[in-house]
Amino acid sequence: MSNAEIVVVGAGVAGLSAALAVADAGQDVTLVTKADLVESNTYHAQGGIAAAVFADDDPKLHAADTMAAGHGLCEPRAVEILTREGADRVRQFAAAGVHFDRDAQGHMLRGLEAAHSRARVVHAGGDATGKVVELDVSAMVRANPLIHIIEHAFLEDLIVRDGAIAGVRLLVRGGETFRSADMAASRVILATGGAGRLYPYTTNPAVATADGLAAAWRAGAQVADVEFYQFHPTAMAVGEHFLVSEAVRGEGAVLLDEHGERYMTRVDERAELAPRDVVARENFRVMQAQGGKPVMLDVSPMRRENPDLAEFLRHRFPTIDAYTRSLGFDWSKEPIPVAPAAHYYMGGIRTDLEGRASIPGLYAAGECARTGVMGSNRLASNSLLEGLVYGRRAGLAAVNDPAGSVWNPVWFSNSATSRIVSDTPVELSMPAPDERAGANGRPAIWDRTRIQNTMWAGVGVLRDGDGLRQAIDQLGTGLALADADATEPAATACEPDPITRLENRNLLTVGYVEANAALRRTESRGAHARTDYPESCDEWAQSIAYINA
Repeated sequence: MSNAEIVVVGAGVAGLSAALAVADAGQDVTLVTKADLVESNTYHAQGGIAAAVFADDDPKLHAADTMAAGHGLCEPRAVEILTREGADRVRQFAAAGVHFDRDAQGHMLRGLEAAHSRARVVHAGGDATGKVVELDVSAMVRANPLIHIIEHAFLEDLIVRDGAIAGVRLLVRGGETFRSADMAASRVILATGGAGRLYPYTTNPAVATADGLAAAWRAGAQVADVEFYQFHPTAMAVGEHFLVSEAVRGEGAVLLDEHGERYMTRVDERAELAPRDVVARENFRVMQAQGGKPVMLDVSPMRRENPDLAEFLRHRFPTIDAYTRSLGFDWSKEPIPVAPAAHYYMGGIRTDLEGRASIPGLYAAGECARTGVMGSNRLASNSLLEGLVYGRRAGLAAVNDPAGSVWNPVWFSNSATSRIVSDTPVELSMPAPDERAGANGRPAIWDRTRIQNTMWAGVGVLRDGDGLRQAIDQLGTGLALADADATEPAATACEPDPITRLENRNLLTVGYVEANAALRRTESRGAHARTDYPESCDEWAQSIAYINA
């Protein structure tokens, strides 16, 4: 496979923004995606993009809301960049032709979502913002002659030589066959999205298997905040666990238990518009109390402002409306069953403010990166914004950085303790294959269901030390088998599709690291909730960076 100076892996909003930034600087760039160009977490995002682009708002207010949601772990400088440049990026893409929803006078419409102090969330296609943005921006990418697209190419691993990035190893699909190919590159930007397929209940598409994060870990890159996985409070409890957007509660929907009683008003003064971690945990607790039955989302309060509720729902939430009706629900007349589902990974490859990772030549942006803006809990509708802002910054850095450039990681003074956090990586030992595989032949390689059930039981919405230790032991066994299998795929492959086998290895890798990080953080903060350590602790107001052992 031919050489490329700069390679972007991933085609969500972060990868597209990175590729466009490189091309706008006048340099060729190769964009690699493991599926079709438009298939990504971005494509499936509903809620919108938060941006302070309206007269009654300000990036500083947006930053304050972001910091509050992050529960002490947001990096202030990273958040300031996100909110200030984010407003510019939204205006830029609106001017470039992205079809944001507008009123009859041409002004962008906006909505209110949980934990925002202003109505600042812009939408496209009602509840299909990600789809519209992905299609519009990918069209710009396809039209740019400096961007070379390779579809259906899976990232097997990063190539590192002499301590720096030298390229990527790809598994390229051609019909029913696959071939491994190395592509030399001096700069690699990972924008591979999240890891929702770690869990049996997720709003993420099938491609969200932690590929970039796992590859970066194996290459020795530092990662951080990997204990923080955000569970969306309201995914459909039946069917494909389809996301019922935050914006539905922003419009007035309420949550009910099996007796039809509203409960969030007893938990938080913001009720259903409390931060996602608060709502998700309470939904989970209510479900436990009622024997696992889902909670119910009731949109009937919207009828006060919208007498023809069915028509309003069809117009405002066309995608959700169509899906709920396809399952036999008329949500204009009856509550719908919902449950928490894995939605967004706050942790990831640790970067500086320009997207540089700890390995020279490696950059990361979007959900696979830990930029410092999300903290322990992502503010609603900040994810697409982060991809727009930090994808562009990573692309520009990859163009402008001289050879041998190193990262400039940022740690912060925590306001609660007024101290600088020590920047000391933690070594994490990996189990040896011969210790974990057993003496009498290798047991069966783990399948996806086993991975997901282990994660849900031990590293899910609510956690404790015993469950985490059990998950670490089990996931370590599975990972050792998968790592051993990867060295001899032809002899030990358990899946007819080699990509599925490699995806499972990536999920086991990230699940194992997540479980270890969750065990070490002996407090509850943001999306990380431990029943044996239910309170937050100032001593833990920091991130732990891990490097590969």
